[in-house]
Amino acid sequence: MTRTTNARIAGSTFLCYIAAGISSMILFGRATSGDGIAAQLAAIAGHPTEVRIVLVLGLVQCFSALVLGVTLWAITREQDPDLAMLGLVCRVGEGMVGIGIPTSQGLLWLATARGADAPDAAAAHALGAFFLKVGGWHYVVCAMLFAVGSTLLAWLLLRGRMIPAGLAWLGVVASVLLVVGLPLQLVGLLGAPATSLMWLPMLAFEVPLAFWLLVKGVALPWRMQSA
Repeated sequence: MTRTTNARIAGSTFLCYIAAGISSMILFGRATSGDGIAAQLAAIAGHPTEVRIVLVLGLVQCFSALVLGVTLWAITREQDPDLAMLGLVCRVGEGMVGIGIPTSQGLLWLATARGADAPDAAAAHALGAFFLKVGGWHYVVCAMLFAVGSTLLAWLLLRGRMIPAGLAWLGVVASVLLVVGLPLQLVGLLGAPATSLMWLPMLAFEVPLAFWLLVKGVALPWRMQSA
């Protein structure tokens, strides 16, 4: 594919990825609202459709990460093939890990199981706590792969002057902020609302980038222009 085609695919995929991610967070938050494990499982049992939609949106995010990895690698590989490949591997890893699909599926099963398949109250409480905790860790691991891949690819876009410098710098700073903040979240040194606010610069980068790629595409890497 041409650079223009890759840029347009990447731009549309960014928008799809963002829409799926935000919708997923809203629906999952609504489906798991409640104080305590029992209340959260009861909420999931009352909103099984929302959780199933979250599972589908998770698959959309997985494939979006794969598409973004390939298209952004194709755009940036002339600037530095090694860093571009590492960025691709990170985004592919993000997509392969699954963005919380197994734990969401486990919570749905636990909340809706009936009859002989249903665990007793104590086991359900323990499993529910396990799935929710592991789901949080799983999310951070996926997000870390995303952040590292985004840092590398944004840096290559900046070095190659393929998009406006201000937008590229915003992408680098937003990505590095996540690279620093996510490990702190994983070990419990960073909590709400900082864990949510640190994503706002990334949103401010990816939405304009998506439209820029759709409308303007990307320039050739600077060293190819010079040559």
